[in-house]
Amino acid sequence: MQTTSRVLFTSLPRVSRCRRASMVWQYSYSLRRQIVSSASAHEDISQVSGSLETAVSLSRRDRIRNAKPFSEFLTDTFHRQHDYLRISVTERCNLRCVYCMPEEGVPLSPNRELLTTPEIIMLSSIFVSQGVNKIRLTGGEPTVRRDILSLMHQIGALRPRGLKQLCITTNGISLHRKLDSMVEAGLTGVNLSLDTLDPWQFQIMTRRKGFDAVQKSIERILEMNEMGAGIKLKINCVVMRGINDCEVLPFVELTREKDLEVRFIEYMPFDGNKWNEGKMFSYAEMLDLIRGQYPGLAKVKDDKNDTSKTWHIPGFVGRIGFITSMTHNFCGTCNRLRITGDGNLKVCLFGNAEVSLRDILRKSNRGEPIDEEAYEAMKQIEMDRKQGRVCPDQPLGVAPNEAELLDVIGIAVKGKKAKHAGLGTLEHMKNRPMILIDFTCIHGVAFGGKLLSSTSVDPIPASLRDQMPHKIRRLISGTGILGRAPYSIYNPSSAGYRMLSSSSRRYKAYVGEGQEKRRVHLTHVSDTGSAHMVSISEKAVTSRIATAACTVRFSNKTAVSLIRENQMKKGDVLGVARIAGIMAAKRTADLIPLCHPIAISHVTIDLEPGEGGDTIEIRATVACDGKTGVEMEAMTAASTAALTVYDMCKAVDKGMVIDGVRVVLKDGGKSGRWEMG
Repeated sequence: MQTTSRVLFTSLPRVSRCRRASMVWQYSYSLRRQIVSSASAHEDISQVSGSLETAVSLSRRDRIRNAKPFSEFLTDTFHRQHDYLRISVTERCNLRCVYCMPEEGVPLSPNRELLTTPEIIMLSSIFVSQGVNKIRLTGGEPTVRRDILSLMHQIGALRPRGLKQLCITTNGISLHRKLDSMVEAGLTGVNLSLDTLDPWQFQIMTRRKGFDAVQKSIERILEMNEMGAGIKLKINCVVMRGINDCEVLPFVELTREKDLEVRFIEYMPFDGNKWNEGKMFSYAEMLDLIRGQYPGLAKVKDDKNDTSKTWHIPGFVGRIGFITSMTHNFCGTCNRLRITGDGNLKVCLFGNAEVSLRDILRKSNRGEPIDEEAYEAMKQIEMDRKQGRVCPDQPLGVAPNEAELLDVIGIAVKGKKAKHAGLGTLEHMKNRPMILIDFTCIHGVAFGGKLLSSTSVDPIPASLRDQMPHKIRRLISGTGILGRAPYSIYNPSSAGYRMLSSSSRRYKAYVGEGQEKRRVHLTHVSDTGSAHMVSISEKAVTSRIATAACTVRFSNKTAVSLIRENQMKKGDVLGVARIAGIMAAKRTADLIPLCHPIAISHVTIDLEPGEGGDTIEIRATVACDGKTGVEMEAMTAASTAALTVYDMCKAVDKGMVIDGVRVVLKDGGKSGRWEMG
């Protein structure tokens, strides 16, 4: 093989020595495959071939024999196994694409809040140890990170531990300058974002120049693939009606002679990109357009976890695909997890629920960012543990709190829903801008179990403020909580809120994702302080629904037993309570002074005995087509049903308690869908 290597070096085209070195292993691998498959090879080569086949066979048998069940931490309640991790390595980008970033840009997080390179490596190692075999680096634009090459080499070093694919999503502006080293690190795939083939339109859509640099990156990848680099190239094109939908067919033509895949992406809503359904050019429309020009277009069988629906035109070298997040979601087979630049785990791209892995990871470093020095110290401790120089009870893994991280990851993955919200709801959901997939606003601070929320008119005492960790003081400064607080909403359990940990367990700060710092006032109170009815004349008529819930708790199990057997003296408790709830929903405007009369289209009241035998669980769902929501109708229905249960059972149990009256779901209207977690 030494002779073979020398031959390879001399036979390579006239390229740099560094570039040659990065490709030798590709040539060697290709040549070995040819040797093994050649029936006319020399006898000694046949022996080499046989040895290789035996080694491969043994390796396969060993893998099967030692195979482990997929990690429970990365398996959700729908049995989806998450073996694909996407990591945002920077919030910065050298373009300003219209669909990705608001025109005014986004506020960048302080460097201290972003993951360090050792932290990315530690998290990557943990996920690979649990079965992740594909890692994709994203941004922002990952190539603008100063140490991107070193980072990729360190992640690439995880291949012996199970990592099979190392990919990058990039705009291609500076990729061609760094590609050789990336291939040497183990790069296997590039998703390159390009939405137009017109240099002038490129400048309009990205608000920057750079079309020629992107083309240079594409050609360089294709050139390296001809020499055996084996980089899977996909070009991602976000199609927007009236902007670049006329370029669908020219993009298809790229696949005629080039070995690449063009993937057309339905325009998706993110904060600040001014999405509306009229701009979205759907999968069905794109398919009809392409089929009109290329009637031989044929479907290709997709792999289980593919996000793209793949097609091929007979005679063309490449393929085309469609990412249909808006019209045909692929949630049922989703195997992806995302880590944002500031270290939050997102289990769904369109979900706004996140959990901080960064803060948990930094507990082992007293809450400080883990730099190279701290990382080397942790690795030394792990090496000492393996060599028996420290107590065997020392936690496993380089991250001392790996067990805690896995528990949190497992809880987040288990909480992943069957699918993301529908088209009508996604438009109104709060989510990060695509470039950040954190502009946050404090909604309350808890101290020693006591809530000091922004709904309080009293300022936080200076004595308590001075005791707060710097992180919490800095976050809430300027929000009004430290002075006379403005009115706001505090609901840490609702979707879109997360808890920021701090160095002191006594403090918890709750923040709402993607919300502006603004003064919020009560809609039923005028500027002079008097109560008034809100005008809904300008609102659109939409389908609206709300569900409220509450619980009747008995002091013993006697009442529930009699209810089940329909032995209460006043009759059918559940039946009468159900009718009472329906009647109350229809009379809500008569009972609540400032509620608008609504033409309710449907009311459902569910009353079920609880598992413990001493409660009745009540859920009331109200629907209408109107200009305002039906949350009050749902709460009135649930409350009245509970009061009816109380009235019919008070002779048996005078210790009953009605509690937990709350809205658990609302959908429709400008604010979209909200559901209590």
